[in-house]
Amino acid sequence: MLAKGIFAVVACLSLAACGLPRGAGFQSEVIGTVGDTATQNANGFTTYKVNSENLRQIQAWGGAQPTPLQWPAAQDQPASLIIAPGDMLQLTIWDAEENSIFGPAGVTPLQPTEVDAAGRIFVPFIGELRVSGMAPSTARQRIEEELVMTVPSAQVQLVVEPGQGNTANLSSGVTAPGLYPLPRRNFRILDLFSLAGGVDRTLNAPQVRLVRDNRTFGVSYARLEEEPGLNIAVRGGDRIYVINDDRKFITLGATGSQSIVDFPEPELSALEAIAFIGGVNPGTANPEGVLIMREYPADQVRDGIAGPPEERVVFIIDLTDADGLFAAGRFMIEDGDLIYGTESALGPFLTAVGLGNTVSTTLN
Repeated sequence: MLAKGIFAVVACLSLAACGLPRGAGFQSEVIGTVGDTATQNANGFTTYKVNSENLRQIQAWGGAQPTPLQWPAAQDQPASLIIAPGDMLQLTIWDAEENSIFGPAGVTPLQPTEVDAAGRIFVPFIGELRVSGMAPSTARQRIEEELVMTVPSAQVQLVVEPGQGNTANLSSGVTAPGLYPLPRRNFRILDLFSLAGGVDRTLNAPQVRLVRDNRTFGVSYARLEEEPGLNIAVRGGDRIYVINDDRKFITLGATGSQSIVDFPEPELSALEAIAFIGGVNPGTANPEGVLIMREYPADQVRDGIAGPPEERVVFIIDLTDADGLFAAGRFMIEDGDLIYGTESALGPFLTAVGLGNTVSTTLN
């Protein structure tokens, strides 16, 4: 009688479980039956179990998003500033001769003069002289060489105030945006950010954009700080701004959260993303069936080797398999990916058992 009673209870709970609401579908409901590696589904998508055997092949497809922006390589520049059109030059001429043409004091500060569009300035007793493209020390020597023909003992002091051609525009995404004169040619972009009080701390995973010669370059601020080779010298006329990383992924089903999630880092692996959202639901999730759903552009579809075999691809992460876990740690999440936690077939049954225990305790 006891055995019959237990069987009856189990049967009742099983029937009850079938009718209980669920937070996610079973893997078989969502993607059907899958094989050990790649499986094409009649509904127009292909499934891949992410493991060490196919990870390199998947990575060779490239991303589903547009090609990321490039970033110039850092190159050492001479330390001195280069005079450019628009710079203001302050000349002071010293002459130790008696009865100097520059006055009894022998010291004559000239009016500040702007380097014109042709790169020239006017110097008394010399006339127009090209100085654009010269370092300040070179320009000073050149002026002295020309001036000694008239004033043999003349010495020249030259101070350059950078103009537009030697100024960078840090337009947004920093504490103090504005135009910043470049004190030298080897002035680095991180130094410029420091002058501006640093990047706006309200930005999510900030992205740096550089507009130079009518071309836009981009890199994450995190990489800029971590990789010395990316800390390039700023050029006159550069426009630099910092923006939010607007990439997002979606989490649904038996995961730790159901939401639209901002990328917390420039690069995010599947394992990191799952950990970031709180893992999977320990009571209902199927740890062998965490799905990453991705849609590729039609022009990337190939044969499964040079590119994905279909636009819609489902990648299966198995959290119970060591090889799958290692591979998932190198499988990168992309903008627009859906992370879907499927439900374990035992989930509804365990929920029903829990309800039965609750009812039993209440009756007793």
